[in-house]
Amino acid sequence: MLTQQILQILVDQPVENIIDVYGWVKTRRDSGSISFFEVNDGSCQENLQVITDQSLVNFDTEIKKVSTGSSVHVRGKLVSSPAKGQDVELQAMEMELIGWADPEVYPLQKKRHSFEFLRTIPHLRPRTNALGAVARIRSCLNFAIHRFFKERGFFQVHTPIITTSDCEGAGEMFTVTSLSLDQVVGETGYEHDFFGRRAGLTVSGQLQAEIYAQTLGRVYTFGPTFRAENSHTSRHLAEFWMLEPEMSFCDLQCDMDVAEELIRDLVSIVMKECPQEIELFNRFIDKGLKQRLQKTAEEPFARLTYSAAIDSLKSAEKTFEFPVSWGMDLQSEHERYLCEEILQRPVILYDYPEKIKPFYMRMNDDGTTVAAMDVLVPCIGELVGGSQREERYEKLAERMDDAGLNRNDYDWYLDLRRFGSVPHSGFGLGFDRLIQFVTGMQNIREVIPFPRTPGSAPC
Repeated sequence: MLTQQILQILVDQPVENIIDVYGWVKTRRDSGSISFFEVNDGSCQENLQVITDQSLVNFDTEIKKVSTGSSVHVRGKLVSSPAKGQDVELQAMEMELIGWADPEVYPLQKKRHSFEFLRTIPHLRPRTNALGAVARIRSCLNFAIHRFFKERGFFQVHTPIITTSDCEGAGEMFTVTSLSLDQVVGETGYEHDFFGRRAGLTVSGQLQAEIYAQTLGRVYTFGPTFRAENSHTSRHLAEFWMLEPEMSFCDLQCDMDVAEELIRDLVSIVMKECPQEIELFNRFIDKGLKQRLQKTAEEPFARLTYSAAIDSLKSAEKTFEFPVSWGMDLQSEHERYLCEEILQRPVILYDYPEKIKPFYMRMNDDGTTVAAMDVLVPCIGELVGGSQREERYEKLAERMDDAGLNRNDYDWYLDLRRFGSVPHSGFGLGFDRLIQFVTGMQNIREVIPFPRTPGSAPC
């Protein structure tokens, strides 16, 4: 029986119950001939207290060996607890040690461990309170995303992980090859490779999602993406998860509306469905977390143009590491200052300079900006990046030429503008950054089960 279910039994059936519990021992303490165990099966934040005594036949031979990290099976009577801070406890009638954890070498003893240390044991770190809570929140938000789009008539599309198109044009793709390194860099070339041309791990499913948006109307893709960027910041990973909706007959205003509605909906759901986990993070990680999430869920986001944001930053009484000027790509310090100090809430910036945005974004009538938007949130900075896509063939072709892209490589993408083109928009939401935002975790490595970063790929 799950701990989560057990904690509701006395509410639904206020009588003594004989139940079976399987889980792992979080802590134990002894008081004379009685031993108290905190057991958890991972289904919720709370532990279940199990009480054993010498009346159990294996108390001396087995139960005394049970230590933190051990797995156990307990059969006993669930009763109201007289102890402060818990509603129920389990009086053991039988207790079986399933898997022993040697206390001399088990690394997760009852003390606070740094997140840096926990990264060295990725196979055990989910057993900690914080990382277990992250996993449950991640699962909750994953399901909520699919529910959000299903309720609004979107279709999910599985875009390829192996691709020949560099969506961002930044040249930071991991190469996928069946050739040896000598063959790749030598005379053989990629024409003799598995796919007959250079291929890599996707940095975005956007371009392929656009294909289906112009058939099914509203689609989304959600999966792992990869970027070979040698970045060691607290916001970047080499492998990360992206949510990318694409919508036909949707302009920039529509794009911003969907992004804001999505974020506010997801924050509301995680506060409702994971209250214990949010309370944990609010107490031990970020004491202003609950208030910030409540504000995000309830209040409309601010919206202003990139140009207006630059003016606000220039007039701010703060010296930035990177001086502010029109045409620059905003840094995290600028994004966070806008959210946390000037506007004090999430903000959507739009109409960015054409020079700092990818080729597929729609050119505005002024000829210098594109219909792009970013959603910025406190403590994180950019959470969402999106745009109205360029649906005009000639304009798109010009942007591709300016970016130095070979039109032949994107002939299929140009075809979408030749045959029944329509206005369409979309965005990408960094799922791992969303987890950071709702947990208050400072480093993105703590919110993904197995972080891949430069020089590190454990498990």
